[in-house]
Amino acid sequence: MQSAESSDLIDTLLDLKPDSKTWQARQFREKVKNGTQASYEALFSPELHLPLKDRWLVALYASSLMKASELTAHYTEQALLAGIEEKLVHIVSEDHVEDIVKCELNSVLQFTKKLILDPIEGNEEALLTLKESGLSTQDVVVLGQLIGFLAYQIRLVAGLKAMRKLEDAA
Repeated sequence: MQSAESSDLIDTLLDLKPDSKTWQARQFREKVKNGTQASYEALFSPELHLPLKDRWLVALYASSLMKASELTAHYTEQALLAGIEEKLVHIVSEDHVEDIVKCELNSVLQFTKKLILDPIEGNEEALLTLKESGLSTQDVVVLGQLIGFLAYQIRLVAGLKAMRKLEDAA
């Protein structure tokens, strides 16, 4: 994970440079850019109760479901660095989460899929399933915040890639 002093994760993943219009557009709203990085760092802080390994898998799953290649690569790397088995990383990235026998993790990933692909399905029944699998209310809140952030991050990266493509074509 990057420190506050290091470069911005999204700039790094997309290789945005100060001489590009896309990079300059991000600087226009520096508060938003800094907030995005701070949110990333907070949501992947080891201090949160929801296991960090589960959070890396949620991020990997969300980005792979949305075919966000740069984010998928980043979250795959983070998951492996966190000591998650390569087999489990592969199961998640290939959308075979039904093969995961750990009830709590399976429920977390199924909930992630619902919120990423069809947010209306993140209803009371889906929340109760999380509680029944053993998640605390605090964990459910963190999970919801994480998935919301990931949806934003995925769309931000897609938008910046589109801007860069237009810039390169000009």
